[in-house]
Amino acid sequence: MPTIMITGAAGFIGGHVAREAEHRGGLSLRLMSHRRPPAGAAAAGPAAAGPATAGPDPATAGPGPSPGSGFGHGHGHGPGAVVPGHRTVRADLSDPGSLRGVCEGVDVLLHCASQIGGTPEANEAVNARGTAALVAEARRAGVSRVVYLSTASVYGRGAFRAARPEDLVRNPGSPTSGSRAHAEDAVLAAGGVVLRPHLVVGDGDRWVVPGLARILRALPGTVEGWAARTSVITAQDLARLLLGAGLAPAGDLTASVYHAAHPVPVNVRTLLGAVAAVAGPAADPAAEDLTAVRARELLAARGIAAQGLDMLTSDHWFDSDPVWRDLRCTPGPDFEAAFKELAEGYRRALLDI
Repeated sequence: MPTIMITGAAGFIGGHVAREAEHRGGLSLRLMSHRRPPAGAAAAGPAAAGPATAGPDPATAGPGPSPGSGFGHGHGHGPGAVVPGHRTVRADLSDPGSLRGVCEGVDVLLHCASQIGGTPEANEAVNARGTAALVAEARRAGVSRVVYLSTASVYGRGAFRAARPEDLVRNPGSPTSGSRAHAEDAVLAAGGVVLRPHLVVGDGDRWVVPGLARILRALPGTVEGWAARTSVITAQDLARLLLGAGLAPAGDLTASVYHAAHPVPVNVRTLLGAVAAVAGPAADPAAEDLTAVRARELLAARGIAAQGLDMLTSDHWFDSDPVWRDLRCTPGPDFEAAFKELAEGYRRALLDI
């Protein structure tokens, strides 16, 4: 029975990964969390790391645009994964000493924890140095594979159309993205695998859809037609990919870096229409078609950074076919079908937005 350790197991994506692993069965799980334990997880045994120390909570939401963009990165909440009988490891990525021994007996490490936002020093401590220390511990313990959940925001701003990792140059535009690029380097140097999603939606999302709702409520209409295309994935599908990348035979993996999204990009008008339908009348765009300049002015007046608008008015479509092909995994429903299943949960979550 392979032993898989999941970092950030109480967070948005990590919680989905834990639930997917439990559903698959035949796996021994070790769930690493900093402050709050994953729901239903058993206490750690003697071989686990010591108690958590004060510092940033790395059990975060999934990837997306940088903080300040109006949606994307941030500390989220797990999806209520119940994993009875599996051990919880309490450790702090900003305290390398607390990582000692966490990987003993682990076969696969799925690293889903990151510091999102906060000071540059906190990002460097958790994402860059913390990941390097964790990877070093994994290598010392003989972990056979490390998979890191990164983000397409390591590319910075730009227009991306069916973009492949090998054709792009990383150009992170924030301390968070920069430190996650450094985390990637540590994982790749150890022979690990990196997955880069763009927008992630699903149970536990407190950033992507709520952020989009804020943008819609700040604007009296559409912006130059909302004609861009963007890559989206559900947290459930992303969890399947992360687990698949951890368990796939080495010969099946043709790359060390993959984009992780549904293969079919989503038109921004479709994306925002779905959000408007669950966000209430205040988010329903009028017929007016704003220029990008005017939209930025309106967002600035509401304290919403223009980067969020940039990501909706230019293509952010990342080619994800290779990861589905290599893992012999079938994507779940397209965005419109998947969002229908999520709509009621989002409707409740958006009541306070």
